[in-house]
Amino acid sequence: MNGAGFRLEADATLHLCVDMQRLFAEATAWHVPWLPRVLPAVVEIASRHAQHTVFTRFAPPATPDAADGAWRAYYERWPQMTRAALDPQLLDLVAPLGRFVPPARAVDKPGNSAFSRPGFAAALKRRRIDTLVVTGGETDVCVLATVMQAIDLGFRIVLPTDALCSTSDGAHDALVDLFRTRFAAQVDATTTEELLRRW
Repeated sequence: MNGAGFRLEADATLHLCVDMQRLFAEATAWHVPWLPRVLPAVVEIASRHAQHTVFTRFAPPATPDAADGAWRAYYERWPQMTRAALDPQLLDLVAPLGRFVPPARAVDKPGNSAFSRPGFAAALKRRRIDTLVVTGGETDVCVLATVMQAIDLGFRIVLPTDALCSTSDGAHDALVDLFRTRFAAQVDATTTEELLRRW
């Protein structure tokens, strides 16, 4: 673990929980089978730091034709996952997390990264946030996109790896190893227990 010595400043730290939605928890084409396994860790972090938590929600377009560029081809492959075909309640946060909003906030995003939401980075900078505790899923898709963009924007990242999930154990493990080695100067990979002890 490279996070043995990390410290957190309460007002400068934000818990960014990525896409813990019914869309991924229930029996859809994008089901993430071990999302329920990490949910207790996410709940524990959010319950202690609700005022410093933002939940992202992945928001598909209404139809494939409403998507831009390569996203159109993506949704032509997954037309059943567009808003025209989905039960809108599937876009909601999983039930245990919804109770934290408010004071936590929920924001919709059109792409993989949390920073695909226009103005999101600027809003964090205005709040003087410099550290992001990133949880949720998937480790190798939306979490990866969020973390890499956050690094480029200058944020420090803390990853409680037991609060991350993926449909691919191999990809999850490989990325955790990558963050611990190649990105050790910018990413602290740790556990939920250690995170809560320090924050």
